Amino acid sequence: MSDFIIVVHGGAENKDRSEIGMEQDAAYRKGIDKALQAGWEILNEGGTAVDAVEAAVRTMEDNYLFNAGKGGAFSDEHENTFDAAIMDGNTLKCGAVGDVKKVKNPITLARLIKDKSDHVFLVADGALEFAREQEMELRPEEYFRTHKQEEELEKALKEKGKEKPSKEKLMKDTVGAVALDKHGNVAAATSTGGLAGQHNGRVGDSPIIGGGTYANNEIGAISCTGDGEGIMRANVAHEVYALVKYKNMSLHDAAAQACNVYKDKISGDRNLIALNKDGAIVFQFETKLMFRGSRIGQEPPYVAIWKEE
Repeated sequence: MSDFIIVVHGGAENKDRSEIGMEQDAAYRKGIDKALQAGWEILNEGGTAVDAVEAAVRTMEDNYLFNAGKGGAFSDEHENTFDAAIMDGNTLKCGAVGDVKKVKNPITLARLIKDKSDHVFLVADGALEFAREQEMELRPEEYFRTHKQEEELEKALKEKGKEKPSKEKLMKDTVGAVALDKHGNVAAATSTGGLAGQHNGRVGDSPIIGGGTYANNEIGAISCTGDGEGIMRANVAHEVYALVKYKNMSLHDAAAQACNVYKDKISGDRNLIALNKDGAIVFQFETKLMFRGSRIGQEPPYVAIWKEE
C-alpha cells in the first residue's frame, strides 16, 4: 500500500491567465492548499478517508471563490441550490443531496444522509427537513450572495438570449476530493452550486453515484467536474471503474478513455481527479485549467492551476 494521500479539485474552466489575474490566481492556490491541509491533518492522525474528503470539501464550500456552498452559482430565479455526494470505498456506503437550499455545508449533509438515513439520496425540501432534524448549520440567502455570482448570472442570462449560446466560460464548476487513508481505504466527495442560470429544480452530476462521484476500494475514487449533463449521460465516474475492473486498464488510461467515450454523441467538457490504493493519482482535464492539488504522506503539497504545471 502507498502512503496516505489527499487529492482535491476546485473545478476546471476555459479561462486564460488574463481572465483570472495574479491576485485571484494566488487566492485560488491558497484555497486549494487550505483544502489539502484540512484533509491531510486528518489522514496524518490516522483518520479515515471519508473524514478527510469531507473536511477538504468543507473548506472549499466556505470559500466564495469556488462554486459550492458560499460561492454557489445563481439559478435563473436568482436562488442558490446545492448538490453533493460522498462515498466510502470500503463499505460502498454513500450519501447524496440535490437541489437543497440554505445548508452551509452540503457535503456534511450528504455525509449525514450516508450515516444516519435509511436512504442514499434526498432532495429539495425533504433534504432541508433532514438537515434541520440533524441540527445542521443553515444560513440566510444573503450569506450565499456575492458579486461574482451576480456577474455570472448576468452572463448566463445573456447567453440564454442568444440563438447559439456558448456556455464555455460560464460558472459551472464543482469542488471535490479523493483520499487514501493509512488503513488502505479510499473515499470520494463532490459538491457544487450548479450551473449559472440553471432552470429551477435542476440537479447535476455531482450527487449522482457513478456519474460525478464514485469510490470503491477495488478500483479507486473519482470526483468529476465539467458539463454535468454530459458527465451524467456518459456515466463518467463508473466508466472509470468499469474500464479498470473489466478491461484491466491503468487508472490513468481509464480516466482518459472515460472522459472521451461517446464524444461524437455527447458534447461538453469532462474532467476528473482519481486515486487508487496503489497511490496512482490522476488529474484528467480537457479545459485550459483545473484548480487542483495533492499531498502524499509527509511530502510537500502540490498545488497547480494551469496545464503546464
